[in-house]
Amino acid sequence: MNTQVTHYTYTDSPLGKLLLTRNAKGLAGIWFEGQKYEAKPQPDWQEQPGDKLLQTTITQLQGYFDNEIKKFELPLALSGTDFQESVWQELLNISHGETITYGELAARLGKPSAVRAAAAAVGRNPASIIVPCHRVVGANGSLTGYAGGLDRKQKLLKIEQLSVSDFALN
Repeated sequence: MNTQVTHYTYTDSPLGKLLLTRNAKGLAGIWFEGQKYEAKPQPDWQEQPGDKLLQTTITQLQGYFDNEIKKFELPLALSGTDFQESVWQELLNISHGETITYGELAARLGKPSAVRAAAAAVGRNPASIIVPCHRVVGANGSLTGYAGGLDRKQKLLKIEQLSVSDFALN
């Protein structure tokens, strides 16, 4: 996380409890409770359930789950390596209702041989749902590698009107 003050709140979603964080630059993260690489509030973080950006994020998430919005309009302040940040930026280019493979993602980054590195960066995405890592699938179309759990990935794709029967679970 950035050294700036981090504000946070929790919200419930149809897929479980979410931790939302922000700093002075924007939304810094969203994690499902219990997910891999889950963030936990730190002693220097401040709980701010009434924070305007966090409330806007909650409203947009509700709109997404209700299938009323297809694209989030939020200032992001994600913190990672240059490569991770380039992967997360590319994920934002995957349209609602579209999926790509990890190989396609690596190719879009101009690094077609970096499939594993791209997949690792996808797994470290700090902004679940908003940065749509759930839209990346295995080379054979299988549902692989979602830090929030494959059941959630399956449900997110279903929300986006994708036929989940098109994907094999791995």
